[in-house]
Amino acid sequence: MCAVACQYIIANIFEKNEVPEGVLNLIVGDREVGEWMSNDKRIALLSATGSTKMGKAVSAAVSARLGRSLLELGGNNAIIISNEADLDMALIGCIFGAAGTAGQRCTTTRRLIIHEDVYDIFRDSLVRAYNQLKIGDPLNEIHHVGPLIDKNAVAMYLEAIKKCKDQGGKFIVKGGKLTGPGYESGCYVKPCIAEVTNDLDIVQHETFAPILYLIKYKTLSEAIAIQNSVPQGLSSSIFTLNMREAEQFLSVSGSDCGIANVNIGTSGAEIGGAFGGEKETGGGRESGSDAWKVYMRRQTNTINYTDKLPLAQGIKFTV
Repeated sequence: MCAVACQYIIANIFEKNEVPEGVLNLIVGDREVGEWMSNDKRIALLSATGSTKMGKAVSAAVSARLGRSLLELGGNNAIIISNEADLDMALIGCIFGAAGTAGQRCTTTRRLIIHEDVYDIFRDSLVRAYNQLKIGDPLNEIHHVGPLIDKNAVAMYLEAIKKCKDQGGKFIVKGGKLTGPGYESGCYVKPCIAEVTNDLDIVQHETFAPILYLIKYKTLSEAIAIQNSVPQGLSSSIFTLNMREAEQFLSVSGSDCGIANVNIGTSGAEIGGAFGGEKETGGGRESGSDAWKVYMRRQTNTINYTDKLPLAQGIKFTV
């Protein structure tokens, strides 16, 4: 519906400015539409946003016809909480990043990597805050968390919780599907928190739902290694008041993500920044100073204004 609304707005502006019809088109469809667009040789560039699984299929189809693709795929985003962090500030960033939009952003915070010295106090603060979250109709501003997009998303959320438990994760804020008045759609769930170790298989995957994993660390190098160990590389963050830690996090030996923040959470695309990630996140960039280049066709032009024909590399060629 947002896309349709935008299409009408832009079409109205184009018409008033005598821009020919067809400059901007909207196609609404399912997987089949994406498949024919990926395989259509007339489409020189296909920009796709979605899961890593979808991106791999699109990339294979577009590459097979030597087309170009710009992919913005999944994220398994982490925030490092230093023992030198402003914990009150960090708490706000973590809760919004993990539970905001019901965990349905590619930049949603999935993992918290917390220094052992502040682990207990920060964990307890998170639990108290989660117990105060209000879940309900997102059009009512008193609510912090709205519904998941559909019942399939709820099923994946419940399956991820089960896998986490089976693999040894300990839930300190329990999840589940909500029922009763206001929750008739069957798409409302509880944001939950699990204490885990980084080696759990479920931690390596993105679940598009409000499930937050807590991991303990001793040194910053260890924390960065934990953060970078997942296949995805979209957004990352560190909360610290130590400039050396911030610089290490932003350096070549720090975060391997396309977005790296200091004292700001992972969630949200900052206007003007190059948005996108590395590894299984796709590697492309939307927005930012250079993003427009991928949408353009590069052409080299050489014009000879003389009455002679100079040959490349000074070659002499006579007939």
